[in-house]
Order: sequence, then C-alpha cells, then structure tokens
Amino acid sequence: MSVKVALIGAGAMGGAIGARLAETGNQLTVFDLDQAKVAELVARGANAAPSAAAAAKASDYVITSLNSPKIVEIAVFGPDGIAEGAREGTLIIDMSSIDPDATKTLADRAAEAGLRWVDSPLSGGAPKAVSGELTLMAGGSAADFEDARNVLKHVASNYTHMGPVGAGQTTKLINQVLCGLGFMAVAEATQLALDAGVTAEKVPVALQGGRADSAILQEYMPRFATKDYRRTGRIDNMVKDLNGAQDLARRTNTSMPLTALCLEVHRMLTAAGLGGEDQAALMEFFKGPQQEPFS
Repeated sequence: MSVKVALIGAGAMGGAIGARLAETGNQLTVFDLDQAKVAELVARGANAAPSAAAAAKASDYVITSLNSPKIVEIAVFGPDGIAEGAREGTLIIDMSSIDPDATKTLADRAAEAGLRWVDSPLSGGAPKAVSGELTLMAGGSAADFEDARNVLKHVASNYTHMGPVGAGQTTKLINQVLCGLGFMAVAEATQLALDAGVTAEKVPVALQGGRADSAILQEYMPRFATKDYRRTGRIDNMVKDLNGAQDLARRTNTSMPLTALCLEVHRMLTAAGLGGEDQAALMEFFKGPQQEPFS
C-alpha cells in the first residue's frame, strides 16, 4: 500500500531513503535547502515542496533525516517548519541520529502541537536504504511504532520497537559503538595482513562463518586493502555519534575506554582533513612498513 510521505532532508541517507520510497510507489514530497538534491528525487518521481510546512501539508507522514538536534528543531518548529503545515495527529518519523534527551524534548514539543513522534535511527547505510534492507531501532508508543511501519516497511528488513521515545536513539548509539570499534579492528587487522604478506582480500572468505565474521569484515576488509574510499558514510558523523555515546556514558557512569580510544582516532583523522571521507579512510591511520610477501 502506497502512502503520502514527506521527506525533510535529502542528503546521503535521506536521498537514499527517498529514492527507495519513490521507487516503491509511494507519493513522496521532498524539501531540502539543496535544490540539486531535491532535483535528483524529483527525477525519480517525487514532488518538490517550497518549504517543510508545504511538504508536511501534502502528506500523512513526515520523515526527517538531518544532522543535528538543532537542525531537526528548526525543520519542525522554525518558520515554514513541519509544525506549521502538518495536520493534527501527523506522525513525524525522525530518522536522524541525534541525542536521546534532545529527542525526548522535541517529541514533547511536538505533542503540545498535536503531532506524534517516533525516533527511528538506522543502520546499514545508503546501500541498504536503496535495497530496502535497513535495520531500524525505534522509540515511541506501541501504536505509533505500528503506524510508522506503513512507511518504514519499504526501506527496512529489520524494524524493532525498543521502548518509549528516545529508546531508538539510545540503541543507535550502542550500534555506533559496535560499528566504530568494528571498523577499527578490521582496519588494524587489514594492515597486519598487508604487512605480513597475506592476501587481505581473501581473509573474509577464509573467516566466513567463524566467530570473527561480521558484515563489516566482509564489506570493509577488501575496501581497506585496496583503499577503496568511495563514500557511503562519513568519519565526522562517527565522531558525532561516538561523542553522543560518551555523553550518555558520563550520564550513566559507564566506563568505555575502548570507545574513548576509537573516538580519538576518528578525531585525529577529522583534524587531518579526512572527516568527510568514508570509514574506509581509517587505513590512513594504520599505515605501516610494507614487508615482503611470503615466498
């Protein structure tokens, strides 16, 4: 069943989500300050809106895919924002990755304006969005979670209700801790393979199905080995998420020494001008002496 859905934010992730929603027959209305990004989705069948308010007015559901709590706040409650155009009872599905406490504050304001809120951050990146195989972790009421499924079933193969508003964002921070450490481990192991003369691209094949296997190993070790830096994510976005995880750890008095180290490496790469690069650029941190391969 197709739905009328607005998309606010058509960046790397929002654009991929929008492309999938348009291609699966939904009536998509999109707003972004970058008109080139809007044009890409219009070419796929979406309608362009002059404002977030206009996009919301034309839709039954509103998806936001933005970079910070402040930008989400402006998009929802600012001039010509979602709250100005949305009908009472409209469900906002925030697929941004932002702070859980900020999410609760935004959801409370939305409720005062007669709007509903589900935080549904994601894992899987743009490729999984395009194929409809995202992993989503959602926070909100049980009824709103089920209502959001009408939209999110088009982009996700795994959609889990984690609890009340904010629980989805908390789970995303946990996800990012695991991903950040996973990227670091695979990059470090790739450099060891290269330095020791093992064909790094064959390691994921050899380890497939074993305890060391993972999606990150299978996708990223070949990319690390060949320095394939095609962007499907950004190092500076990982900095944002790991900072969020550390903030949560301070509030819960949780010791996270490995995450602290991982965050510092990502900060160093960002300071070196690599913040806009894909996670594959972690290999720039693990440069080492190249030894002769095994005879």
